[in-house]
Amino acid sequence: MKTFWQNNNRSWDTISLGLLFFRIAVSIELILVHGLKKLGVGVSTAEVVPNPLHLPEALNQVFATTANVILPLFVIFGILTRGAVLPILAVTLTGYFVVHGGSPLPERDIPFMYSISFLLLLITGPGKYSIDSLLFKKTSV
Repeated sequence: MKTFWQNNNRSWDTISLGLLFFRIAVSIELILVHGLKKLGVGVSTAEVVPNPLHLPEALNQVFATTANVILPLFVIFGILTRGAVLPILAVTLTGYFVVHGGSPLPERDIPFMYSISFLLLLITGPGKYSIDSLLFKKTSV
């Protein structure tokens, strides 16, 4: 009898469970810590998103808010996960390389960790415990 902790070539249950936990945890953290304050939840005024690429202000705010609130919900449920991760990566990598590019490493660690986390999900996909897996009848891992 195969136990939960055993992992062989025929079963990726532990990896898919790990990906499920990981994508839920990192997405909830992104929403709670960065997304809600862009909506003005839990703060006196809504956060104004830096605009280092000089996009139109409304577009910049909508893009960043979508990447920090709506698309993480897609990642949580595993809906079009790889596509949902791309705008999130655009925001986190811009934060790392452009907004905090000249800052000391301790100030850049948060966008770095989010970027690495969502890059992992871009590479692996959501795993078999996702809506993507149900829709497309295959597992990403």
